Amino acid sequence: MTDALSRLLATRDWLMADGATGTNLFNMGLASGEAPEIWNMERPDNIRTLYRGAVDAGSDIFLTNSFGGNASRLKLHGAEGRVHDINRIAAALGREVADTAGRTVVVAGSMGPTGEIMAPMGSLTHELAVEMFHEQAEGLKAGGADVLWVETISAPEEFRAAAEAAARAGMPWCGTMSFDTAGRTMMGTTSAAFVDLVEKLPNPPIAFGANCGVGASDLLRTVLGFVAQGTERPIIAKGNAGIPKYHDGHIHYDGTPELMAEYAVLARDAGVRIIGGCCGTMPEHLRAMHAALSTRPRGPRPTLETVAEKLGGFSSASDGTGDDAGGAARDRRRRRG
Repeated sequence: MTDALSRLLATRDWLMADGATGTNLFNMGLASGEAPEIWNMERPDNIRTLYRGAVDAGSDIFLTNSFGGNASRLKLHGAEGRVHDINRIAAALGREVADTAGRTVVVAGSMGPTGEIMAPMGSLTHELAVEMFHEQAEGLKAGGADVLWVETISAPEEFRAAAEAAARAGMPWCGTMSFDTAGRTMMGTTSAAFVDLVEKLPNPPIAFGANCGVGASDLLRTVLGFVAQGTERPIIAKGNAGIPKYHDGHIHYDGTPELMAEYAVLARDAGVRIIGGCCGTMPEHLRAMHAALSTRPRGPRPTLETVAEKLGGFSSASDGTGDDAGGAARDRRRRRG
């Protein structure tokens, strides 16, 4: 166990990850359509503030501002030639914040999807995807990231490519997919299929799980699907802070700190080892989550009924794996507005 994350997992029942990157940066003035990753060089103090917000709220892990830092995504902003520097600086700023935290804090190098469709459905080949992820990984490694953190992936082929890139870079890694389409990823992967994919990789991740998606209820249903497969690998949950609503010209997530505290405790009781937030999750949410995780006693594994009662109903009838997969969203009426 040479990496910081594995060492922490060996000594703690749960770890808290960070919250949103985009939501926090938009609140600092990031414009719609602007690449957040460019701020690593142009607005480094804002990125330090982003990272410190998570650390000060109690996070043991925070993700670097490099989600869209691959050549495919950066090409949209004419920055495909700056992949290494953008990722190196994202990680270096994180290293600076983590090393002055006074405790062990893991710098996780965020690697999001390429935004392209993998072959044979699309034009992105496995080899090119590995090359793009590897270029990004080397930048994050050079900047001092402790682990790579592959996130919001929909296609199993892209997940495999990112895994191979992590191996090529010689980096430990974690990986999450986004289950946002009636309990499946956009490309049709179920919770059960994802567990199978992870366990068959030649270099499986330290931890795996789900992030983003529809809301905290749906994400926990997916997590319970992972648990049902009997996996012993640490599970990650990074759910959105409620449901996005358009209000006064911007997107607002309706999840309160109290709701996210409830979500965090339910995730822990479900067997999740790494608990954080995704879109809409601000430092005030993280503080409430940390307080609840630190003070509330562990309870039994929650049932789906308990999850719906405490967090609101599900957006679809099933988790995508049963006979009624894709059926009418009978639980939608129970969702809290």
